[in-house]
Amino acid sequence: MTASVTVRVPAKVNVQLAVGPVRPDGFHDLANVFLAVGLHDEVTVRPADELRVTCEGPDAGQVPLDASNLAARAALALAARYGREANVHIHIAKDIPVAGGMAGGSADGAGALLACDALWGTGASREELLEICAELGSDVPFSLVGGAALGRGRGELLTPLETGGTFHWVFAVADGGLSTPAVYAECDRLRGAAEVPEPLASAALLDALRTGDAKALADAVSNDLQPAAVSLRPSLAATLAAGEEAGALAAMVSGSGPTTAFLTADPASADQVARALHASGTCRAVRIASGPVRGATVLA
Repeated sequence: MTASVTVRVPAKVNVQLAVGPVRPDGFHDLANVFLAVGLHDEVTVRPADELRVTCEGPDAGQVPLDASNLAARAALALAARYGREANVHIHIAKDIPVAGGMAGGSADGAGALLACDALWGTGASREELLEICAELGSDVPFSLVGGAALGRGRGELLTPLETGGTFHWVFAVADGGLSTPAVYAECDRLRGAAEVPEPLASAALLDALRTGDAKALADAVSNDLQPAAVSLRPSLAATLAAGEEAGALAAMVSGSGPTTAFLTADPASADQVARALHASGTCRAVRIASGPVRGATVLA
């Protein structure tokens, strides 16, 4: 058994998030088109006398360090499956915004799972790791896989998607977070008694990804949770407007928010939008990233 293993795992942006009606189990069926982008957390695991979690980086103080952390839950799940104790120290070096709709917690879960598998030499298959990921949370499987994928069901049933180029993004990080369950509940409230269709992936959006056409992708992006996120955090409207005025091809809430995502034509445009957002005073921080990028990866 090696002394430690470090796994690098990316953030995600949802270029389409179509939300269906409430299911009997309280979840919603989704057509969720994920794109992994180059903001990463690094998760390091090493043997210890007991399971513990530490964290450093921006907003590390908001990350739970107990057994509710998805990284800890991943270690416990893999250990239980292989009949061993989860006696590891998990250290998370955060760079993905916390509670920002970019799957930072899910990324840490996938990273810890892959790192523990390598540390313990359990030799779990890819299918087994994805099964555990799905048990941990809806976004965790994609954090393991990366690239681009269509998520069905709760988002955990993945179909890899072809991409024909690199897409350039700017992310505006808001103060504080938004609770994902609260955003879904607000989405349901805003819909009221209206009939909600079954979610379907946009053919135009999938074609734009396949051809690498940023302008076509901008015309097709959508997020059914955006009205709910803006309802709960009205200040997001000013951030979205600032990015659009700065020349972004598309402006949207990332996942359940409150991070907002701006698709740009090229790196120079991304720099321009980032500068304008920073100067606007409508967000706490601004990040530039491109995608697709690889999923969870063991670092040498």
